[in-house]
Amino acid sequence: MTGRALAGGCLCGGVRFLLAERPDGVVTCHCGQCLRFHGHIGAYVTVPRDTVTFDADETLSWYRSSAIAERGFCGRCGSSLFWKGDGKTEIEIAAGSLDQPTGLTTLRHGYVADKADYYEITDGLEQFPGSSEQE
Repeated sequence: MTGRALAGGCLCGGVRFLLAERPDGVVTCHCGQCLRFHGHIGAYVTVPRDTVTFDADETLSWYRSSAIAERGFCGRCGSSLFWKGDGKTEIEIAAGSLDQPTGLTTLRHGYVADKADYYEITDGLEQFPGSSEQE
């Protein structure tokens, strides 16, 4: 992974972070939980947890969204920021929370079996049909 480090944060600035390792790109998630958490699809980058440092995290809150994971968000402005699976060494960071420009591109789509009916995926990228109902 090459290029400059990426920084990001929430809408109000209560959560600010720096990624010491550049992600390969963005993966979108169309599962039902992401649709509700983000208000649309989730777009995430993945990095090792231990490469994320915080300049500010006083408003960071965590919600146990399933038996296997938690979702991080700002408790003040409501920005959706993170997904971390129990026992995983990596963390998923909402791509929209990254400061622009990122220089990243979208790589593929996941959980497309759960996709909402109001949009189509027409970009020609690889699609994984998994369903969150299977977890």
